[in-house]
Amino acid sequence: METLNQLNFARVYTLGRISQVNEASWDIQPTGFNNTIRWNVGHIYVNAEILTQRAIPTYEIVHPEWVTLFVPGTKPSDWNVEPPTSDELVSALKEQAERIKSVLDDQLANILIESMSIGKLHEMKTVEALVQFLVWHEGVHAGIIHALNRATSD
Repeated sequence: METLNQLNFARVYTLGRISQVNEASWDIQPTGFNNTIRWNVGHIYVNAEILTQRAIPTYEIVHPEWVTLFVPGTKPSDWNVEPPTSDELVSALKEQAERIKSVLDDQLANILIESMSIGKLHEMKTVEALVQFLVWHEGVHAGIIHALNRATSD
């Protein structure tokens, strides 16, 4: 249960960082950054959906149309469709946290059908390990959002 509390904490922190972003900054990509605030927010959302489905294969991704915009290796300069608005992304993040917590609540001890590895550095074999990675991942991108906001603010 503590892992899910950490997931909630990460989301509250992320939403706090996003609330400080000026609307004009969402799509600015400063020199030295690989993506924008919009991409990082969407990436947090999509990554949580994908990892939840990896943990619980019957889980249906909400907003599957966003996956191709925000998976690793994508970038706004390659988009050929209109991305979700900042309001849509923030609303989706707020709704997602409770939905994912309820799906994973009694599943943390389960062994993954297929373990997940980050190169040769780290292997995750349980749902709980995957959620702990999700928490870490969200924190990294919340920090990038904060840095991008500072870099794009006057």
